[in-house]
Amino acid sequence: MNKEEKQIDLIVIGAGPAGLTAGIYATRANVETLILENNIIGGQMRSSYTIENYPGFDNITGMELADKMEAQATSEGATIDEFDFIESVSFSDQEKIIETGDYIYKPKAVIIATGASPKKLPIPNESKYLGKGVHYCAVCDGANYADEEIAVVGGGSAALEEAMYLARLAKKVTIIRRYDSFHAEAKVINEVEQVANIEILYNHDLVNVEGDEFVERAIIRNTQTGKESTLPIKAVFGYIGTEPKTDLFKGNISLDQSGYIITDESMQTNVKGVYAAGDVRQKEFRQVSTAVADGTIAALKAEKYIVAKKEKCVMVKVYSVQWCGPCQKVKKYLDSKGIPYEVVTVADAKEERDVVLQVSGQRSVPVTTINDKVIIGFDKHQIDEALKNL
Repeated sequence: MNKEEKQIDLIVIGAGPAGLTAGIYATRANVETLILENNIIGGQMRSSYTIENYPGFDNITGMELADKMEAQATSEGATIDEFDFIESVSFSDQEKIIETGDYIYKPKAVIIATGASPKKLPIPNESKYLGKGVHYCAVCDGANYADEEIAVVGGGSAALEEAMYLARLAKKVTIIRRYDSFHAEAKVINEVEQVANIEILYNHDLVNVEGDEFVERAIIRNTQTGKESTLPIKAVFGYIGTEPKTDLFKGNISLDQSGYIITDESMQTNVKGVYAAGDVRQKEFRQVSTAVADGTIAALKAEKYIVAKKEKCVMVKVYSVQWCGPCQKVKKYLDSKGIPYEVVTVADAKEERDVVLQVSGQRSVPVTTINDKVIIGFDKHQIDEALKNL
């Protein structure tokens, strides 16, 4: 099936807080913007039971904040498509191509905001009990374990916040922490310590989970003595960090050893016109507020890049005649790359033939001028080389 090609100013890949913010800022700058989301709008933010450190809200659920951001992005004019899955991407300084199930998009700029996903628990039976007692989203799956004993693995703020949410549903929540302290906000740690049905097991590691069809117990190990013991539980929720969603971009842009996208402070990747924002990029802190800041910067930089590209592309002219086959090939090739150009139609009149002669030194067509570069005939290689300077 031949897919329709679409030219567009900006495509944002991912509709988490970074992507939605980028959509808000880009459309307010009059940039035609499409946001593609292969999962859920709001990303990890949507599955957070409560967010207490986002400016302007003492306390708000992740779902509520995601809905507000989505509504604002669409009201400003951004289009969000969460059903047309991305199949492949190809990025270069000269051209960006994003192929989905339905279309082949050729945007002038791209912002990658695909975020990160929870790391899988490194235990032998993780896949066996996934969805049957091994989970990574308290809001999604916690209600299945009302009045049961469950465990949370992790030591960051997200793990502790989700443990407090689960404690409202479960009979008992045991936090399994491999070290003797938490890596979390002091306020959150104090709140956890006050919850009566939360027990903290410091210096313990999760070794495995066991059971028949569903999880019935956890095998844990004391990290100081090496002694193993059994913990009767019905479920374990993992919050041991995240890993970036960048498989789609390998080979297209520079990634660090952990797979995060490398950018500068302007969110620019190593490819001109391709930016990254939010949890998907290499940085120290990953919060909703930092994702929003990244999305803002990426959108503003992308807008400047798009405007500059449009202004420079006005310098492309094609001298042609209607009946000339190579002339049509030149125009079709420029169209395929999304390059605006001015057509100068050359008739038989001596004055117009002299224009071509003055530009190229000959009277035959096509003649393409890109800035100061003059290309005679249809030569894709010469056109690509000249476009590098735009």
